[in-house]
Amino acid sequence: MRKLQPTTLFGIVTLTTISLVIFLGPWIYTQPANAVDFALASQAPSFAHPFGTNTLGQDQLARVMLGGRVSLTVGLTAMAMAVSIGTLIGAIAGFYGGLIGAILMRFTDLFLSLPQLPLSLLVIYLFGDSARAALGPQNGIFALVVLVIGGFNWMSVARLVWAGFLATRDRTFMQAVQALGAKPRRLIWHHLLPNVLGPVIVAATLAVGNAVLTEATLSFLGLGFPPDVPTWGRMLYTAQDYLDSAPHMAIFPGAAIFLTVLSINFIGDGLRDKLDVN
Repeated sequence: MRKLQPTTLFGIVTLTTISLVIFLGPWIYTQPANAVDFALASQAPSFAHPFGTNTLGQDQLARVMLGGRVSLTVGLTAMAMAVSIGTLIGAIAGFYGGLIGAILMRFTDLFLSLPQLPLSLLVIYLFGDSARAALGPQNGIFALVVLVIGGFNWMSVARLVWAGFLATRDRTFMQAVQALGAKPRRLIWHHLLPNVLGPVIVAATLAVGNAVLTEATLSFLGLGFPPDVPTWGRMLYTAQDYLDSAPHMAIFPGAAIFLTVLSINFIGDGLRDKLDVN
């Protein structure tokens, strides 16, 4: 059995630590995330406020933990959506082939050719108000951001599944199963999908990091969550005007994004080596 690479171990330890701090930290560190106290505005890191405070006197550590829960939830939900869409389209295209497969793959190529970030910004700008009105200011933008990120990141999974199905469907064991009368549903779920599961797992892992980064980019550009939801990208957006006077406002959320995405990518690389995904 191959040993884990140092970078993979670093990714696992770092991501585990970040997850524990984000999800269990508020039970230990009980400072409120949205309490405003102008007397504490823009304070540097201290024992009372390890990450300092922002211009409203809000505790940055509490906001980083709250924002991390939002950012990781967006990443995981968008990943699940992207993997589901990509697996469905890739499986249908790879199993049936012919005209159906050609149409679905050209549809995939079309999405690959689209400029993702400008289109994401346009969709959120056009439909942001409608989503907020329908589902509320937080739930509406959450659903819209997840739909945008997941809807523009399923193509790599689709191509992986399509290629895996093409490479597997004509093998001897598949011909034997078909000769025994197995139906298409059983062929896909019990024989084809397990053979492409490795690449899909790796792609799903990397998709989480990409989704976290995309959400941070959207929030940094001012089209993500509302100001009272302190995602890491939104915190950077707020901090950009105070880099000289209060650099800690940008350092800690920026470091959280960097370490989270880096550790996820390291884990994805380790899974690729472990599962022998070429």
